[in-house]
Amino acid sequence: MKLDLLLRNADIITMDPDRPSARSLGVWRGLVVGLDEDVDDLAAAEILDLGGATVTPGFIDAHCHTTWFGLGLAELDVSKARGLEELYGLLEAAGPASGTDAGAGVKAESWLMATGFSQQRHGGEFPDIRELDRITGERPLFMRHNSGHMAVVNSAALRLAGAESPSYADPDGGVIVRDSAGRPTGLVQETAQALIQQLILPYSIDQIAAALERATRHYASEGITSFTEAGVGGGWIGHSPVEIAAYQRAAANGRLHARAQVMPVLDVLHRVDGHGDDGPGDGPAAAGLDLGITSGFGNEYLSLGPAKVFLDGSLLGETAAVSHEFCSHGQKDNTGNTGYFQAEPALLRERIEAAYASGWSIAAHAIGDRAVDLAIDILADCDATYGPRSMPNRIEHASMTRPEQLRRLAAAGIAVTPQSSFFHDGGDSMAASLGPERLRWAYRASSFLSAGVTLAGSSDRPVADGNVLRGMQAFVDRRTSTGAVFGNPSERLSPHEALAAYTTGAAAATGMSAVKGSLAPGKLADFTVLSGSPLRAHRIAELEVLATAVGGRFTHNTLTSLQHSS
Repeated sequence: MKLDLLLRNADIITMDPDRPSARSLGVWRGLVVGLDEDVDDLAAAEILDLGGATVTPGFIDAHCHTTWFGLGLAELDVSKARGLEELYGLLEAAGPASGTDAGAGVKAESWLMATGFSQQRHGGEFPDIRELDRITGERPLFMRHNSGHMAVVNSAALRLAGAESPSYADPDGGVIVRDSAGRPTGLVQETAQALIQQLILPYSIDQIAAALERATRHYASEGITSFTEAGVGGGWIGHSPVEIAAYQRAAANGRLHARAQVMPVLDVLHRVDGHGDDGPGDGPAAAGLDLGITSGFGNEYLSLGPAKVFLDGSLLGETAAVSHEFCSHGQKDNTGNTGYFQAEPALLRERIEAAYASGWSIAAHAIGDRAVDLAIDILADCDATYGPRSMPNRIEHASMTRPEQLRRLAAAGIAVTPQSSFFHDGGDSMAASLGPERLRWAYRASSFLSAGVTLAGSSDRPVADGNVLRGMQAFVDRRTSTGAVFGNPSERLSPHEALAAYTTGAAAATGMSAVKGSLAPGKLADFTVLSGSPLRAHRIAELEVLATAVGGRFTHNTLTSLQHSS
């Protein structure tokens, strides 16, 4: 037998409890075939002496927005601006936009598209719509908030949407923020964003495929070999009704540089009728994609994950459904503000149950503890009524969890995806919104593991920093930008637990433990080469990604000078 690739002289952290470490690893036809003595005497087409560098299983980001991130790489990035004057300067300096025809007859090149805005970088202030109008005139502006749960627009965009009038009613689950005189401020929250987005959407398959290539090349440079796209096809998070076709095209043309699990949003599921015996009996009407496709369809490179549903909003935007009102802070009066659900709970339950009964696993976006209650109630009832699904049900973010909810999550077998990437930039702001008592419930980590809940590492990129090494560092130290410890210090993870979150934990949460997450014979040869061990490094965030491989093929490689054929 001749191996395709042999790694030698490496510090291999396998994340396999039966064999935690090794020095050599053999790859054949995309799989790990053996370690150390299993492969040391075998010939190989390529041998790579790593000179003591560390090898880990490939990093898995279990919740990110890859199309959005990739599109943003080609838009005006305002994330580095500090102070509104600097932001206004970037908008003013923006040159003519380029692009092709967008939806609804509006030219994409006529829009000023910006990404990465956060009021936290501007002393808590939002742009003045009068200043935006002065800068942009009749050119419509759409500037995404980095949370994804709101956006800043100008009057031209509101006029195109027919939503400028003070009498225009807010859509269900969203708000067009207005001043005391009823005039729009330019801030649109939650589902109200779709009023503007529908003028721009859909993007073409080629545009999305190009965005996926840009994004996943970046992922490869950071050691990411797999990711879960958290919502495609519809709602305010989707970019085209045929978004999965863009994924297929990117994969077929070699433009997808990491394995992708794709979540369709619940909005795109529709009634699919088959034989009378195929339905869920006396339960809700069948809901799915055409041909009856559900969670798990696809292969190891591109597959369908759970159906994604939004239950509430965000902590950064103070729209999450919480049990006690947000604290007033600065100039913000939060009296009576407990956030809101994206739809009536009874309707959310009906739609989730229809999807679950039809074979879908569910990924429920639930930030506030009130939303987490609703998610647990619905998912536990679905599991009891219709049985378990092919991959775990999940609560995306699970940002506010009360102590008694930990036991309920574990009992229901629900995985969670809290993002440590929020601590640095958003931690101080969230602390002000929550207050010291409830802050101990925020973005748990260690207590999830202690309760037996599957914890998946993820970034929510581009909402937050997607760098996995920095995410691991944040799980370990939980530091905000001011150096404070975010939340409960006892929620810190050990370096091994932090690495597990982005490998074995993420693999389990995505239903892929049998093929990825650890380096063991028979599993996919997805690995990351680092300049040092994350288990021993003084600062994990300062390690370098030297190489990344998917199925034994390098998607990122700075080690070519050490490579030779045998």
